[in-house]
Amino acid sequence: MKPGNKLTRRTFLKGAALGAAGISLAACAAPPAAPAATSAPAQSGEPTEATATAKPLPTPPPAAEGKTAINIYSDSDTNITDWYANTLIPAFEAKFPQYDVNIISTKGVAGGIKSIVDRSLAAMETNADPQAELIETDPANYPDSVKAGLWQKMDETTVPNSKNVIEAARVSEFGMPYRGSQVLLAYDSSKIPDAEVPKTFADLIEWVKQHPGQFTYNRPDKGGSGGNFVVRAIYEVTGKDPSKFKPGPADPAIVAEFDKAWELLRSIHEYTYDKGAYPSGNNPALQLLANGSVSMIPAWSDQALQALSKGVLPDTVKLAQFTDLPMPGGYAMMAMPKNTKNPQGAYDFMNFLLSPEIQVSVVKDIGGFPAISWSLLPADLQSQYTSVITDNVPSWPGGEYNAARNKGWYEKVATNLQP
Repeated sequence: MKPGNKLTRRTFLKGAALGAAGISLAACAAPPAAPAATSAPAQSGEPTEATATAKPLPTPPPAAEGKTAINIYSDSDTNITDWYANTLIPAFEAKFPQYDVNIISTKGVAGGIKSIVDRSLAAMETNADPQAELIETDPANYPDSVKAGLWQKMDETTVPNSKNVIEAARVSEFGMPYRGSQVLLAYDSSKIPDAEVPKTFADLIEWVKQHPGQFTYNRPDKGGSGGNFVVRAIYEVTGKDPSKFKPGPADPAIVAEFDKAWELLRSIHEYTYDKGAYPSGNNPALQLLANGSVSMIPAWSDQALQALSKGVLPDTVKLAQFTDLPMPGGYAMMAMPKNTKNPQGAYDFMNFLLSPEIQVSVVKDIGGFPAISWSLLPADLQSQYTSVITDNVPSWPGGEYNAARNKGWYEKVATNLQP
């Protein structure tokens, strides 16, 4: 990482105007609201809950005559599903005309992605068609389906481009990562000179104390940017070693160390915006930065980049990352049911998704981070993102660790707030 070369709206827009390497890709449809809800992968590992106005379980349309269907299910926000519909699928079908690809949103469907997993599992038991080639999820979220043998492993023998996936993204046995997002520092360069931007977490703590009211982060249970900022504080006091944190039951010895993180965050409580009036989500934190109420926040990379590209954040806002240990992030994954009726279609689509030209689109069109090494992307794109490029994306297991994080933060840091 090279400090000092910060990413601005101007360089982002300049990069977006350049043609993607290798193929011509149409721009994705814009999210309607500003800033758009982050498309960053969820860190909790919890399936989508049913809603009171849930829609019926979706059934994909039949393939066009002479073509084979590839049915893909996603519960991502509309900026991602629009990218599929308007950019990714047309480019794929132009190269593979034998396929007819459907992107099917499970937003608002009872059970969300879980309903598709359950349907695929039931189909496996009866040797029926699951009507799914790829599902955007990490199968680890559904341990019963893993135990039942629902999922097909994807590796270099079936998805050759997976050889380029960075090690930090390889966190799931059956899920194949294809786009990432990471929490960064977003700051107003008209108020903070680049030379004064904190380079480490310790630097940030001191900066906050020296600039009362100019920093905030959202409540950790209300959005991943604030949640992962608190996680970074936990990493700071537990040896800066994310590998200590394993999925499954929380280690009581590690959780006992969280008290040191609460002391650290409590030391800046009175110096944060409005003396501890932590915003209740990713968007409210971005709005405080946009309207000048604060001059620095942690923010999701994709959410901040989209807000910059659409002028929601002023072009004086820049992004930076810690140089000692970056803040956490995560990757969206695709999983393939073993009983899919079109396995080759799933492999072909996944391989296309991991091609350098589509990974360029991930960066330019939806503000995500590539799942493959940045070194495989065009040099001009790398130069525009040099302040945030890293192959080190610390992960967080969620689950019981999330519960301990949230409980401790409310009880020992934001004692003025109720969960």
